[in-house]
This record gives sequence, structure tokens and C-alpha cells, in this order.
Amino acid sequence: MRVDIVTKEYPPEIYGGAGVHVTELVAALRTQLDVRVRAFGADREEEGTTSYGVPAELATANGAVQTLGTDLEIVGDIAGADVVHSHTWYANFAGHLASLLHGIPHIVTAHSLEPLRPWKAEQLGGGYAVSSYIEKTAYEGAAAIVAVSEGMRQDILRSYPALDPEKVRVIYNGIDTEAWHPVSDPELLEQLGVDATRPSVVFVGRITRQKGLPYLLRAAALLPPEVQLVLCAGAPDTPQIMAEVQELVRGLQETRSGVVWIDRHLSRHELCTLLSAATTFVCPSVYEPLGIVNLEAMACGAAVVGTATGGIPEVVVDGVTGRLVPIDQVQDGTGTPVDPERYVADLAAVLTEVVTDPERAAAYGRAGRTRAAEDFSWQAIADTTAALYAEVAGAGR
Repeated sequence: MRVDIVTKEYPPEIYGGAGVHVTELVAALRTQLDVRVRAFGADREEEGTTSYGVPAELATANGAVQTLGTDLEIVGDIAGADVVHSHTWYANFAGHLASLLHGIPHIVTAHSLEPLRPWKAEQLGGGYAVSSYIEKTAYEGAAAIVAVSEGMRQDILRSYPALDPEKVRVIYNGIDTEAWHPVSDPELLEQLGVDATRPSVVFVGRITRQKGLPYLLRAAALLPPEVQLVLCAGAPDTPQIMAEVQELVRGLQETRSGVVWIDRHLSRHELCTLLSAATTFVCPSVYEPLGIVNLEAMACGAAVVGTATGGIPEVVVDGVTGRLVPIDQVQDGTGTPVDPERYVADLAAVLTEVVTDPERAAAYGRAGRTRAAEDFSWQAIADTTAALYAEVAGAGR
């Protein structure tokens, strides 16, 4: 069976969890199937992978229109595939048209949902209406939709009520626990500005509304003074949220020591070192379909404190691998807490509980490492995905 996977992100151009997912899934699938990757971006030398850029005629077009132009470049090359599998709205248009043009089933993996990210209008302008239209059309036309958590499945069915629930399957994200593992490198920690003798809370993520970084920064002001806050945060969605984060970080740095902000891309070794040294990792997201970053932290032996939203409770076992922070959210698609001050106070309280009890935090970390290895292996996820390919390809005959 030949499967063509369409993705915006693929090595070396990865900036989020969807790119990590595709990279690991492709590697595991290629042990059993003919997998061709159709990726946005610069040329790549990997066998079986083809790159596609924005057509020159669209160089000055809206970003969403540029995306559709790249998708059109891809569609013809999918001829001959048995299944096309697209990841994120950026790739959905290519998958949808290829399905129509070549008469093959289209599978969509949902890493996020446009209706639940209305702040994207700040970034894309009118392009957000385009991305929303493409996603809806592709989902409603797909042979199957993969949700990366049960929480995500429920979000999909609420957002797109015309879908047949039987078409929406849950296949979790995974983690390579050989690549992500505990690392001890005191010299590197010092170079990164982290004091190994002090307890620390570590955040890793993009500066975007869904990641909840401003809430964390407000909660950090309530942490005990000896606690370090290590922020591995970059790639802001908009100048507005970047300015908000900068102001909050400056305020923290004026009132407490140990506020470390690393805004460059970190290697896996650097991230493993930071996560391994963390007393606790924190995921303050207000929207998170699953959260590969939580699995990465668990694989490195870090306790995880995460918001009890989306797929996070399916990864973090409260009181076993970390703690969950309660949240009551406005039902307008933004994920905004009904009472932001209450959420900030609860986040601070749970973080304080974990970071001031290093023995318990270490026990959470050990349990998290075990759970990541046993329940989220990429090979098991690839086997389940391959079975879905066979199912939809057989149904189309």
C-alpha cells in the first residue's frame, strides 16, 4: 500500500507538535508501508520526500492564499497513492482535492481546530475565514478523521455536528522514549542560566494564546521566592501577545531572581537537560488537543502540572504523574477562564504544592517516564494508523 502524507511541517522545518507527530509517525510507518511525504518548504534530500514552495505568482498574497497555492502544487503528484493523509488545515486542501481528483480516501489528523482558535484572526486577518472554510470542507469530506485524544474527538463533533461520529477515531500522539530521556549536564544548565541548586518550574512552548503563557507569568509572581521560572518560549503569533509577555517577564524580573527566558530554538539535548533538571514542568494551556510537550517532559522524568482541559487529562494522571489544575472556561471557542484570577491562583497553588515537595515531584516524574514508555509508543500508534489506512482503502473498493 502506498500512502501519501501531506504536511506543512517536516524536518528540518518544525515549529510545533504537529511537525513532531508527522516526523515520528512517518518513521514508524515506513517500516511496513510505502510512505511518500509531501511537505511545504525548502528542498529536502530524504528519499520518498518531496518539498513544495509557494508559487512565485503568489509571493505577495495573503498567507492563507499562499497555502492554497502550495496545496495545488501538491495535488497532481498524489496520483497513484492508495490513501492520502493530511495534517492541519494547511495540508487539508491538498488532501481533499487529491481525494476528489484521484478517487482515493482522504484521512485527516486533527491537531487543532480553527473554530476553537478564534484568536488566529489576529494573525491571519481574512485568511482565518479561508482556513476555517478549508478545514470544515476537508473534515466533512474525509473518509476518516483522527483525533489525538478523546477530548479532541468531542471538540471535533461539537465543532462539526454534520460529521458521522463513526468516522472520528482516537489515535493518540506518541513519544520516542529513547530520544527523549533523562539527561544530566550541569555545565549546560549553567550556560543556560539555570541554578541547579534551586527548585525550578519549566515551560516549553510557542507564545500563542492557546498556550496560556500570560496566566503562568501572573501565577509565577505568587510562587515562593526561591523558585526559578525557566521559559523556553518563542515564535509569537502576533506582536500584541509578544508585547504582553515581554511586559509580564520584565515585571517578574524586577521583583524576583531566577526568571530565565530562552527565546532561541533549543536542541533536543538542551531540552532534555532542562526538563530532566526541572522540579516540575508546567503546561498552562487553555486549549490543548493532547500536548506532545507533556509527553516529552514525562519521558525526561519530570513531574507535569497541566490545565485540566482538552487532552491533557488523558496524558497527565492527577496525583500519579503530576497534577491537574481545574479550570472553568468560557464556551466561546477561546478557552478563556470564566474567572481568570481564580485560574491564576489555582495554578500558583498547585505549582507551589509540587515544587516545594521535591520527593513527591520526583515520584511523579518516575511514574510519568513509565507511562510515556508503556502507553504512548510510536510503533503501536503506527500499527493502529496502518490498520485505519487498510480499512478506508478497502471500503473504497
